Amino acid sequence: MWDYTDKVKEHFLHPKNAGAMEDADAVGEVGSLACGDALKLYLKVDENERIVEASFQTFGCASAIASSSALTELIKGKTLEEAKAISNKDIADFLGGLPRQKMHCSVMGREALDAAIDNYKGISRPKEELEGEILCHCFGVTEEKIRQAIMENNLTTVEDVTSFTKAGGGCGECLEDIGELLDKVRAEMKKRPPVEKQPAGLSNVQRMQLVMKTLEDEIRPSLKQDGGNIELVDIIAKKVLVRLQGTCSHCPASKATLKGFVEAKLREQVEPDIQVEEVVS
Repeated sequence: MWDYTDKVKEHFLHPKNAGAMEDADAVGEVGSLACGDALKLYLKVDENERIVEASFQTFGCASAIASSSALTELIKGKTLEEAKAISNKDIADFLGGLPRQKMHCSVMGREALDAAIDNYKGISRPKEELEGEILCHCFGVTEEKIRQAIMENNLTTVEDVTSFTKAGGGCGECLEDIGELLDKVRAEMKKRPPVEKQPAGLSNVQRMQLVMKTLEDEIRPSLKQDGGNIELVDIIAKKVLVRLQGTCSHCPASKATLKGFVEAKLREQVEPDIQVEEVVS
């Protein structure tokens, strides 16, 4: 029995944005019914390449449905470039984590997003090219997909590869090949020049959750004491877009409130270089 978080259960039992989209601008389809997991992702994109709607159809387990639901929530409102930066780890983090054996469901979501973005941009990949690279024939997993999962998630064992990609989870005849590929990729990773260490930063999901918590717990109660309020409109990288409400919306000191209180509090609680901008409508 898998140990699912409450958020996984919520998105499985009450999935967001489920269903087909007849007028989609882009569609990404990955997996297959024969393999037990399949996901079809639909995107509606505006003239600025911003995703205004996202929906999905998923065949699979609770983790697959929850991951698909989480993915659509994560990408709505983002540009295609911003959405492309979302990793399978971001999807799992949004759900409060997934059982390691179910991480392949988050990978499937990331792949569907890549496929949808390629579809929007008119990029196609010949099927015969993929067939020549398949390493696990039970689940149709290519060598490139395994290589990518190893590098992105720092996988160290064949069992990890199976958990993240399903490769090797069928007849098992490819396990030896997976082990050889794992050794090869990890050796390549060791030879790479060290990457300049970046300051520890937040993932998109972590930033969004912290901003929402700080607004709810510390900023909104203070504004309400004076008859005001604040609405979170969007978060684009480290730029937080908000709309002031109530007395704050027409207060002469609203700019000072925005920078001196709201932005200062978010910099204190979330990230020191975060910026806050007001949306007026």
